[in-house]
Amino acid sequence: MRRQVLAFVSALVTWVLVASIFNRLLRIGLPGYASAEPAFAFTLAMQWARLVLAALASISAGFLLGRLAPTARRLPLIFGALLLVLFLPVHYQLWDKFPSWYHLVFLLTIVPLVALGARIGTAAPASKAA
Repeated sequence: MRRQVLAFVSALVTWVLVASIFNRLLRIGLPGYASAEPAFAFTLAMQWARLVLAALASISAGFLLGRLAPTARRLPLIFGALLLVLFLPVHYQLWDKFPSWYHLVFLLTIVPLVALGARIGTAAPASKAA
């Protein structure tokens, strides 16, 4: 149980870190992104970049769950459901700032992407200590 709690907390930290790092990269590398961010005035390309960012964060968190707690089969689903519950009010508040498809893609892919990451993490060979 302790391992599952550690995996869960680590996955949450990983999601936030990956999302934050990629968001900073978007600010630096995508022209106009930083100025569009305060008003959520994103272009279509920027919206897709944000969805890719969220997907990478979800897969990364799931991967870590799979590596740290490979036998906890339901943990990725629980984690994904928690993310979904946490993001529902945020997307409700921002509903008029983005098109409906954006919210639906974001919200409907969280749980499957975390599960995919966990499956990859569980299947990945463990590194061998010398």
